[in-house]
Amino acid sequence: MSKPSKEDPAAEIKRRRRARATAKTGKASGKGPIREWLDAMIFAVVVMVVLRILFFDLFRIPTPSMEKSLLVGDYLFVSKLHYGTRTPMTIGIPFTGMYVPGVRLPWTRFPGFSEVKRLDAIVFNWPADDVDIIDRRQHYIKRVMGLPGERIEVRDKEVYVDSTHQTLLPTMQVYWNVFKSDPRVRLNPASLAELGISSMVPTTNPTIVQMIATPQAADQLTTLPWVDSVRVAVVRRADVYNNSMYPPGMGWTPDNYGPVHIPAAGMTIDLNAATERMYETVITRYEGHSLAEGAAGGYVVDGQPATSYTFEQDYYFVMGDNRDNSEDSRFWGFVPMDHIVGKAVTVYFSWDKDAMMPRFGRLLHQIE
Repeated sequence: MSKPSKEDPAAEIKRRRRARATAKTGKASGKGPIREWLDAMIFAVVVMVVLRILFFDLFRIPTPSMEKSLLVGDYLFVSKLHYGTRTPMTIGIPFTGMYVPGVRLPWTRFPGFSEVKRLDAIVFNWPADDVDIIDRRQHYIKRVMGLPGERIEVRDKEVYVDSTHQTLLPTMQVYWNVFKSDPRVRLNPASLAELGISSMVPTTNPTIVQMIATPQAADQLTTLPWVDSVRVAVVRRADVYNNSMYPPGMGWTPDNYGPVHIPAAGMTIDLNAATERMYETVITRYEGHSLAEGAAGGYVVDGQPATSYTFEQDYYFVMGDNRDNSEDSRFWGFVPMDHIVGKAVTVYFSWDKDAMMPRFGRLLHQIE
């Protein structure tokens, strides 16, 4: 019969060390379910904050200014990478509007993989907001119609950029005058809804009714037996809008606006009464300079006599797709590049408040 082998003292020491290390590790990791759940939640929040700061943001459509392209209740992914991530300008509590007042961070914009293009749907901080710090101003979403250095004009609702006509996208809407063949004809809301028309406004003329519709729906209206013709409804009374347009006092309306030259980085303008009216907000509010008339005529910029001014950044002219129900650049002016948050790329969820259910057909809908 063989004798049991005596254990090696060195091996016993190693075994005891491993046991003590295992006991310590087990004790350190024995946090309990609540502690583990809290750690997981903290980790998830940190990851989400980093992702939202550097890569994307989330945005909900609150108004119909972009219908039919984007609907009230659409939830969007907004890419910050397209135009380059803009680093935070303030210190605040994530996912809230709370921030430390009076504290401003030095910020920059990382290189993006795309420039802002015409017809991009962009999310930006509303330039006309009274809040002093840019990244705490209200978020808006509109479509880019004019690029830096271009000249934009609206003639009878038609947009022209550098004299080139810009065709309405299929999802853009405007008001149309629908001329009925018989004033006694009553319109069927259900039939109009099939064409995507939900807004109908009677006029003082019983043979004319106004409808907000896409170009395609307007074309389909002309095929109905009770319709003589369909024409865009143009607002011509400048006195109604004179003081609400940008800049005020020009005699412009939303349907007949401009022409306006959009500022671009490095573009130089002569300073005179006309350019002061058009660009004073740009020079003083967005670029942070003082502008005043000189005692002996001419102008003074930052206390120095000046006959011209050179813009420091690019600006954009934006409009809503629901053209007659949108407060956009026609009313409050240009969007500075430092106000742009990112490009709207995808509808990740959509909630129909009237039906009290999701719009399943819009889930993961790509934004054009």
